Amino acid sequence: MKALVVCTGNICRSPSAEVVLRKKAVKRGLQDTFSCASAGTHGYHVDSPPDQRSIMVAAERGYDLSVIRSQKVSTNDFFNYDIFLAMDNSHLKALQRLKPINSQSSILLFLEYSQEFARQDVPDPYYGSEAGFSTVLKMIEEGADTFLDQMYPLTKLKMTK
Repeated sequence: MKALVVCTGNICRSPSAEVVLRKKAVKRGLQDTFSCASAGTHGYHVDSPPDQRSIMVAAERGYDLSVIRSQKVSTNDFFNYDIFLAMDNSHLKALQRLKPINSQSSILLFLEYSQEFARQDVPDPYYGSEAGFSTVLKMIEEGADTFLDQMYPLTKLKMTK
């Protein structure tokens, strides 16, 4: 499965989710069956690194965002990725409008399967305080776990043994 995580500018939420999903997938032994990337609905920051606050908060929790560079979603992505994970409802709607009719990819909210934040938007921390980045990362970690649990239910059993 190839997943693309999408937010607005691809500098806060989606790069964080990309790295969290990737690390959690590796921990579950899914590196050969799951891959992910991230992109933005807008090209405000193309080729830029993630926001420094995202990098800092992620590093405190053991995630390295330093190699990520912002990119914009393209219609070709709908033929290269199996599933799109929208960080909020505005991204969900933008992706639904952009998706070509002949694409077989699925589009879901990132927190679609969340137990704690079910179907909620992951808020954009960009204009807020550092505490907002921490809250967003907590939501992303839980959402990544519940997404992987749903997509790969047997890996959860392997992890608990």
